Amino acid sequence: MMEKTIALAGNPNTGKSTLFNALTGLSQHTGNWAGKTVTMAAGHFEYQGQAYRIIDLPGTYSLYSNSTDEEVARNYIILEQPDVTVVVLDATSLERNLNLALQVMEMTNRVVLCINLIDEAMRLGVRIDVAKLQERLGVPVATISARKKIGIDGLLEKVGQVASGQLIPEPAPIVYSREIEEKIKMLEPHVVRLLGNRFPPRWVALRLLDGDTDLISTLKSPAGAPAAEAGEVMQLGNASCH
Repeated sequence: MMEKTIALAGNPNTGKSTLFNALTGLSQHTGNWAGKTVTMAAGHFEYQGQAYRIIDLPGTYSLYSNSTDEEVARNYIILEQPDVTVVVLDATSLERNLNLALQVMEMTNRVVLCINLIDEAMRLGVRIDVAKLQERLGVPVATISARKKIGIDGLLEKVGQVASGQLIPEPAPIVYSREIEEKIKMLEPHVVRLLGNRFPPRWVALRLLDGDTDLISTLKSPAGAPAAEAGEVMQLGNASCH
């Protein structure tokens, strides 16, 4: 059976690497991302007969490419398109951590939210309504304690369902102001013409509106886009920002 790929994303100090170690044990290795000084950790494990390769992405607070860590995490999710991106959240700081989760959900629908430190939350009297979160966000949610290895099977059940296509998440879209939504609609057809359907056009349009015109240079090579067309869309993005 073909190996499936999982990306682990999350803010620093959410227990992401603890989960990575719990899943991979000694079956892991570290190195550097190509051309970067950022450490890359990759490992392997099996669950219910399915082999997985798991990548522990750098801990970041956003994916806006404001730092090398953010650039590495963003580029892996958008370019490598893992079978599942597991976003690890701290149960005791859920609202703050959801910012990154929402950014990932704009990039891919193959998302599972993993709420870690659930034992700490319970100790503090914090109650998390998993069913309500799943309903509001449109993606599967699992609660775990990576340190105590609680809830790991439940998480991997959801990961397996998404990886196999048995479960297709439908992330709730983030609706922006009318002005931004109009600019997104203007840019999306040009993004599709340039990049096809390999990358989510709404997300690319949003990044252009945010002034991240270097993104087109990153995306155009794997998509085989001519440089002249890339320049055209970058100009549209620049014009829309003003």
